[in-house]
Amino acid sequence: MSGANGLRPAVFLDRDGVICENREDYVKSRDEFVFIPGAVRAVADLTRAGHPVFVVTNQSAIGRGVIAAGDVDAIHDAMCEAIEAEGGRIEGIFVCPHAPADGCGCRKPAAGLLREAAARHRLDLARSWLVGDAATDCEAAATAGCGSVLVLTGRGRAHERDAKPGFVARDLAEAARWILDRLPDGFQQVR
Repeated sequence: MSGANGLRPAVFLDRDGVICENREDYVKSRDEFVFIPGAVRAVADLTRAGHPVFVVTNQSAIGRGVIAAGDVDAIHDAMCEAIEAEGGRIEGIFVCPHAPADGCGCRKPAAGLLREAAARHRLDLARSWLVGDAATDCEAAATAGCGSVLVLTGRGRAHERDAKPGFVARDLAEAARWILDRLPDGFQQVR
């Protein structure tokens, strides 16, 4: 699925509110990580169709001292194991550990996580999609040159008016179907 430039398109997923349920007090342990119904199968469907899947997630709980980076890694390991058990694969996870006041270039709505993933994995951002539950996800996608899908799970309903996605989906399962239905031949970008 590489283009003429040797770069691959990808599907980027926000974590909280897209793959797992949002928590006001942050997801701090494996026990608090609860998959949104249909999310695991959606990742498996994207994987089986040959689309590389990456997670790009703001985890300010690390910067706020609520959870250690190693604990977030353990949560991600468990998430990936559950997804792999159903035939899916997360090729990479990119985390912004900073608090909002830190002013970093990786915290969405900045595009740093997407650009880092693209550089490390030879990804074509112009033919890629970001699925998120917030206007900041859509902004990061636009800044990086990706298409975006807003899901109404998590914070999506509250952000629907301010976000400017290419498509609005009920959840990750519908977003994955939409991507797969419209982009069967190498992710030709439809905006």
